[in-house]
Amino acid sequence: MVPVVRLIGVPIDCHSSYMRGAASAPAAIRAALASAHGNAVAESGVELGLDVRVDDWGDLALSDTLAATAADDGLVFAAVTDALAAGAMPLVLGGDHSISVPVVAALAGTFGALNILHIDAHPDLYENYGGDPRSHASPFARIVEAGHAKRLVQVGVRTMNRHCREQALRFGVEVIEMRDFRRRKLPALEGPLYISIDMDGFDPSVAPGVAHLEPGGLSVRDVLDLMDRQTAPLVGADIVELCPVRDPTGVTSILAAKLVRELCALHMKNGAAT
Repeated sequence: MVPVVRLIGVPIDCHSSYMRGAASAPAAIRAALASAHGNAVAESGVELGLDVRVDDWGDLALSDTLAATAADDGLVFAAVTDALAAGAMPLVLGGDHSISVPVVAALAGTFGALNILHIDAHPDLYENYGGDPRSHASPFARIVEAGHAKRLVQVGVRTMNRHCREQALRFGVEVIEMRDFRRRKLPALEGPLYISIDMDGFDPSVAPGVAHLEPGGLSVRDVLDLMDRQTAPLVGADIVELCPVRDPTGVTSILAAKLVRELCALHMKNGAAT
């Protein structure tokens, strides 16, 4: 049976701490996916539409306000649950990183606690940021507190302040900071596996279309090698924090579209979770 991936757009950026714009990312990623500049094949040769069926369910109709967070979370949770019930792997296009909280909660409702591979310049472990406990700087604190992470491995981090180091120690998070990154020591996680890719995990020389530009990041090949190391069933993924207004050439959207193809291929390669 051909595996199915369901694209779910979550156009939220109300929890962004610096600048808004990530809510327009799902449309930019779709445009890059559909562009005639490339094709629908992953590097492994897996072809979207032939080897993997991709169902695009468009963007959820969200309020995108702080006051409506609980209601918007409910809609995201329901969309992910519906995808799982249909036998599809949810691949969620953000949006800011706050969206990972309801996505992971929905997946955990089906699979139990997940093993999470988190690619980011930031650990996103703040107790709250600017008084917002659902800030895009806080999602993994909420996820771990809820018991939804069996193992959380963060790769590419280069902004660890004292508070986040204390949080990582408190929660037992495994952080591979960029200063310690070595390709030969790339982690491989067990299943059920969730991958969360913040586009600012990449060096801004290859992904300038993000709100928080942080030099010294991962290369595209670093991330693809890291994904290729994973052999566990991939049960879900998100791509977040693309900010198209800061991406005038569209290169960051093109990279995000490539990641969609590679995540679809990884889902096919690793098989379904049991």
